Parts: sequence; C-alpha cells; structure tokens
Amino acid sequence: MKKKLSLKKILTYTLLVFWAIMVLFPFYWMILTSVKSYSAYNAEYIPQFFTLSPTLQNYVEAFTAVDLSKYFVNTLIFTLATTGVAILVIVLAAFAFARLKFRGNSLLFTLLLSLMMIPNELVIITNFVTITNMNLRNTFLGLILPSVTSIFYIYLLKENFEQIPDELYYAAKVDGTTDWDYLWQVMLPISKPTIVTIVILKVIECWNSYVWPRLITDNEAYYLVSNGIQAIRESGFGRENVPAMMAAVVVISLPLIVLFLVFRNKIMAGVAKGGLKG
Repeated sequence: MKKKLSLKKILTYTLLVFWAIMVLFPFYWMILTSVKSYSAYNAEYIPQFFTLSPTLQNYVEAFTAVDLSKYFVNTLIFTLATTGVAILVIVLAAFAFARLKFRGNSLLFTLLLSLMMIPNELVIITNFVTITNMNLRNTFLGLILPSVTSIFYIYLLKENFEQIPDELYYAAKVDGTTDWDYLWQVMLPISKPTIVTIVILKVIECWNSYVWPRLITDNEAYYLVSNGIQAIRESGFGRENVPAMMAAVVVISLPLIVLFLVFRNKIMAGVAKGGLKG
C-alpha cells in the first residue's frame, strides 16, 4: 500500500514539475534574451540556454528608443481610475442584490448573469459604436467607461456578502444603523479578502488590456503598455533588436509578477471564500 502511495506521489510531483517547467520556460527565455547583447544574440545559429556575459544595455535602449515611460503613465492612469470606479460599482451592486429586498431582485440578477453568455466580441462592437457616437475615441474616458464593472466580480462579492449572518443586519438596524453605514462598517471589513482579490484581479485585467485600447485609440499619446509593445514590435526597432524588445516586455511584466507573488495568498483565500456557501 505504501509503495503504491509513494509511486502515485512520485508520478504526481513529476507531472507537476514538468508542467511548471513548461509554464515558466517562456519567462526564463524572455529574461535570458533581454540580457544578451545584440551582437551575441545575432551570432547564435543555435539558441543558447544561458549567457556568460549578461548586459543591461537592452533595458536602457528600451526606454530611450521608444516612449516606454509614457505608456507606463497611461497604463497607470487607466488602471487606477478603472479599478477605483469598478470597485465602487461592484460593491454597490453586490450589496443591492445580496441585502436589499426589492421586487424582481432574483429575476434581475439572473438576467445579469445571463449576460455572461454573450460573446465578448459582440460587447466590444456595441461599446465601440457607443463610444464613437459619444466622440470619446482617443480619450481616457473612452478607455475607462466600458471597463468599470464586471458581472463575475459582482457575483463573487454577492456570494460573499450572503455568507454574513442576517442577525448582524437586524441588530444593526435596531441600533439605528443605515444600510450605507452597515455596508461600509460591517460588510466590507468582513469581506476584505474578497475585496482585495477583486482589486488585484481588476488591476491585472486593466494592465493586460489590449483589444479594447487598440480598437478605441489610434493616437500613441493614449497607448497602454500592451499596445506600446505591439507598436514597438511593428516598428523597425522592435523587429531588428529582439533583445531590447524582450527587455521592454520584462519591464512591463515585472509589476504584475511582483503583485501576484506578494498577494497570491490573499487571491486564493478570497476566491475560495467567495465560492463557499456558509
């Protein structure tokens, strides 16, 4: 029995290690290429899996050859503004569906969930027509508005709110607490892990946003980092100097990697808590 158990464990860990290597290898190759000199990279007829003479010159060129810092600032503005407004909308919607009792509550929420079945491409078309008719193309407002809510996050937070005992709500009402005060003083502190998870996931979603910004902006002054990388790749610089291109990708990817590593436990805890019914 022990031999079977050990064999199963060995097989499991072998598969996990293999899968980890497959997932992490592209990141390793990206970082490795970014520290290779331009001449050394072009001299490789057979790709080398290590380098004995790493250089940071590619990172200098990534910021000097293109306006990468501008893309960072644009993405930061877009991410902070979108996440801030989205959290407010998500919290208020989740509270309304979880705690407030009004006619058609369940039906309205079911209809809201059904919108998740609509292909994203159809939503993008509708948003594009709407933003264009509002003359908001090539503006931060046009970038932000279609991203200020998420049905999935509303559902996740609603499930978390519903785990809070009704007795707390009734006791608060007896003490004269308003619904608004109950939301901010009781429900949000209890649901902090889920709120943190939603914030982090929304930040990652905004930082990686590509299709919508690419569609709604054709002015480089409003490019985000994802669009900036595409612009770099399409330019002569990105096609010719691959190591510098990889350096730009590393710089852009690093904030999200650090964010996930720092808050990975909170993300997993928030998702697990939101998916349980108590």
